[in-house]
Amino acid sequence: MSTAPVIAAVDGSDDSLRALEWAFDAARRRAAPLRVVHVRQYAAWGQADVLVAAPPQAVGDPVLDDVHSRLADRGAEPVVEYVALEGVPGAVLPELGADAQLLVLGSRGRGGFASLLLGSNGLAAARDAECPVVVVPRPGRQVHGDGPAEPGPRVVAGLHADSPDEAALALAFTEAALRGARVQVIAAYPWPVQTWSAPGQLVPPQIDQAAVENETRALAEGFLAPHRERHPEVRADVEALPGDAAGHLVAASKDAELVVVGRHRRRLLAPARMMGSVTQAVLLHAASPVAVVPPVPQEE
Repeated sequence: MSTAPVIAAVDGSDDSLRALEWAFDAARRRAAPLRVVHVRQYAAWGQADVLVAAPPQAVGDPVLDDVHSRLADRGAEPVVEYVALEGVPGAVLPELGADAQLLVLGSRGRGGFASLLLGSNGLAAARDAECPVVVVPRPGRQVHGDGPAEPGPRVVAGLHADSPDEAALALAFTEAALRGARVQVIAAYPWPVQTWSAPGQLVPPQIDQAAVENETRALAEGFLAPHRERHPEVRADVEALPGDAAGHLVAASKDAELVVVGRHRRRLLAPARMMGSVTQAVLLHAASPVAVVPPVPQEE
């Protein structure tokens, strides 16, 4: 395993403490150090565009002191490091991912509006960090749809058959291997397909849905082959489903260990980092922790 740390972002809120527990377990499974980071928000007059983060402070930090007390009797593994920074959390947190295996945070922190399902810091980290970002939701989120037909631990992975995300699949298989879980791959295809013949007129497609579903499944199975070879102990099942990819992933998140989705690949006409609509919807509504994985950098 890599010696890069798993980073838990904490601010004293219940959401961040749930993320801390998830990060502690992830670090232990990966035999990696755990780095607990508290980013202390600048005062209102701070100039975020001039100074993003100050050096770690030597003085005591009440939030980190509380975390230290919580973890004091956990044993020697994983090794835990505590870091206090000052700055704008939405800018500092993504930068922490440059040398981390995972960056883990709660769905919301102390700030923001109580009605928000995902705070601005979580959104910024998931969009901009260079490592996978795991967002741990509040317990009790309700999702529609039936539960899994088969019991047992699952890691759910979203797969776009037209543009598969190898980094997301790799993380899904790694997490499944660490957790003794199977991988449930959701490969959604657009349906129904409609074509326009004239303004205001839709023509039913001359396409066989079964053929589209079989083709989607065949493509997905091909993309999974190298990951199955690297992780022969992990069982992976493909579900080719019609319609809304986000809805299928949210439904599958019920009782899942983790949902893994790709972030978004930069495009020529949209070079800024962004998240696709499916990823955002899963972050907002999934009942399980969600890992947002940045794409593998393309060669120039």
